[in-house]
Amino acid sequence: MKTGTIYILFLAVFLSTITTGTGCNKEDSPKSPTALDFPMPAGWPETSYDFASNPLTNEGFELGRKLFFDGRLSKDGNFPCASCHQPFAAFATFEHDLSHGFNNQFTLRNAPALFNLAWHSEFHHDGGINHLDLQPLAPLTAPNEMAETIPSVIEKLSADPAYQQGFAKAFGTPEINTARLTKALSQYMLMLVSASSKYDRVKQGKDVFNVNEAAGYQVFLQKKCNSCHAEPLFTNLAYESNGLPLNPGLNDVGRMRITGSSADSLKFKVPSLRNIMVSFPYMHDGRLWDISDVYEHYNKTIPLSSVERGLLTEFFKTLTDSAFINNPRLGQP
Repeated sequence: MKTGTIYILFLAVFLSTITTGTGCNKEDSPKSPTALDFPMPAGWPETSYDFASNPLTNEGFELGRKLFFDGRLSKDGNFPCASCHQPFAAFATFEHDLSHGFNNQFTLRNAPALFNLAWHSEFHHDGGINHLDLQPLAPLTAPNEMAETIPSVIEKLSADPAYQQGFAKAFGTPEINTARLTKALSQYMLMLVSASSKYDRVKQGKDVFNVNEAAGYQVFLQKKCNSCHAEPLFTNLAYESNGLPLNPGLNDVGRMRITGSSADSLKFKVPSLRNIMVSFPYMHDGRLWDISDVYEHYNKTIPLSSVERGLLTEFFKTLTDSAFINNPRLGQP
């Protein structure tokens, strides 16, 4: 009787362990990722990105951040996304017209600064990519950029236990696939929001322009620069020809490459003027090195006196978002 009682008690404890997960099951099961709020600036237009298809989480963001700075996404390990999109240059390539890629090759366009991407529905200078989740696939596989294949990238990441753990935290299981890879990168890039410049503080009533900045803002409005560089994004997200002739060395026809329409010849996506003073050189191929070169180019259609140029520069400086550029949470982990 005593032996039978002990056996029954043992069996009860054993079954309880199986059903309740006492020991390791419950503790080892991945926790749900922590929701991350998108920093929507007050008064800005609605975003274009479908957050419901890729909800922001702290774990997804941190995974995307790690991927963005990881050279293993390139063929030889030397070219992470951040090699062309440097944080201190507002995620553009500092002082380079064309970026350096695999095997001593160069890209065919100037790397655009990366910020406020949630408001974009088309990407690249010609709008050839129509979803942020797809955008990384182009530079990852371009032979003159990162020169990798997606299967090879997934194989390298899957061999790293830290990445298996990171994907499990962000997506529930350690499986690494193309969709998860690009969604993690999107979560990081979506958080690259630049909306804390002096201009923004002035608009929020938290700061004031000095005399020259205020005068430069008036020049900006009077010369109708805002017809293309519309506030608050400082771009209308359209494709325009600004009068630059074809670069014979690159033979880049711009938007026409995508649409096939001659009406789109030499049209490129209007860049944002935010952080313009730290993201030179300018234009789709970086041919204009300095802001003074930009003024000289537009002087043909929008005459600018030397005084107006100086005032515009003072206003443009207020668009530099130091809090964004120096944000440690957006930098290399």
